[in-house]
Order: sequence, then structure tokens, then C-alpha cells
Amino acid sequence: MAKTNACRILEQMGIPFRTREYEVDPDDLSAETVAAKVGMPPEQVFKTLVVHGDRHGHAVAVVPGSWELDLKALAKATGDRKVEMIHLKDVQPLTGYVRGGVTALGMKKAFPVYVDETFELWDLVCVSGGLRGLQIEIAPADYLRAVGANVAEIARPKG
Repeated sequence: MAKTNACRILEQMGIPFRTREYEVDPDDLSAETVAAKVGMPPEQVFKTLVVHGDRHGHAVAVVPGSWELDLKALAKATGDRKVEMIHLKDVQPLTGYVRGGVTALGMKKAFPVYVDETFELWDLVCVSGGLRGLQIEIAPADYLRAVGANVAEIARPKG
């Protein structure tokens, strides 16, 4: 598989990581499916979402694959009154990545990144490698440093 910008950035920073490739099902890009394909629990495979806040503009949220983003909690963390998910049609023009391959590493523009506090419970986590079918396995502290993330309680169990 080709090396992505996300991988290049980590290499330039001297941050250790591993890539995990998996077969993509374009009809099922869920984090739970990706987790099963890379052999990790869904709580340890994090999905990257992009939101727009009413005061501070765009931000990136990184939440456990089996959980959902808590928009009110993220708004509080960003200092916005409210945040909403961006439209699917805006994902690639804004980030440079396609749905299912979005990562906070190497977006077209650097947006503030907010990572759910459960991220730090693991020795290793998986995040998108910037391409469908590619995950990056990385130590949480290294990822947080690489993307300059803020850690906050921004996710909740689904349902």
C-alpha cells in the first residue's frame, strides 16, 4: 500500500507506528467493521469526525469506534454554543480525505483536535491512516503530540 501523508508526518516527527491494512467494503465503513478486520476491540479503534461550531468554526473529534460523539460535550470543550457534523459532500474538499479515510494527520488545514478521554486508557490505539483500508497503530501519547490534541470527555456509548 502507498505511504500516506499521515505516515510521512509521523516518520518526519520520529514517532513510532505500525500500519494495519484491511479489505474495504464500500457499503460498510463503520468503525466496528474496521475494528473486526484489524483484530482490535472497537473501543480501541478511533474514528475521526469533523464538525463546525457556531463560534469557532471547524474542529476535529476523535472518538471510540463503538461510541458516538456527544455534540453538547464537544461544544463545551470547543467554546461553541453548538456544533454540528459537517455535510458528507464537504468532507473531502475540507480535509483532503474521503469518508472512511479521514485522519487528523495532514488535513488540508490544521483544525483544533479534540480526542475523547478514553483514548488514554490504551497502550495502543488505531486511527485512520488517511486512506480507506489503512489504519495506523500508535501509542496514544504519540498521537496526541503529533496532532496537538486536546483531551476531553466528548463521547458516549451508543444508544
